[in-house]
Formats: sequence, structure tokens, C-alpha cells
Amino acid sequence: MCRSIKTLRPPVLPGEATEEDIRAAALQYVRKISGFRAPAAHNREVFDAAVDAVARATAELLAGLEVRGRGARKEPFTRTPGRS
Repeated sequence: MCRSIKTLRPPVLPGEATEEDIRAAALQYVRKISGFRAPAAHNREVFDAAVDAVARATAELLAGLEVRGRGARKEPFTRTPGRS
């Protein structure tokens, strides 16, 4: 399991973080904290809910950060239709 999660804010990441970038970071975080690469069936629901919660919190954080010379993002992160 990887020990680090990549930085998702500019200027480290050129451009804006995608939903896939945010979801991958959230999944890596939950895997690291839980100690499970893939949860057992009886833990799947809580594992997936944690990934969703971390992804939401990450998107909110990135949307609110002020990066020198860029200011805060004006629009909050929104999910792509069809994804939960």
C-alpha cells in the first residue's frame, strides 16, 4: 500500500483536480486508515460511505483553499451526473 497521497492543489497539480483524482485520494486514505485494501462484504457499505465522505470533504477543502495568485475557487466542486 502506498504511503503517500499526491497533492491535489495547484501549483503542485497542474490544472484542477478531477473527480477521479479526488476519489482515488479518498480511497487511498480510507485503505490506509482501515488497513484494508478491499473490505469484506460485511464492511463494504461502511467502507464505501467513508470513501464518499472523505471525497466530499476533500472537494470542499480544495474549493475553499486560496492559492497564491489564484484566490479561492468561485464555484464549489460538483459531482458528475450518475456518480454517487
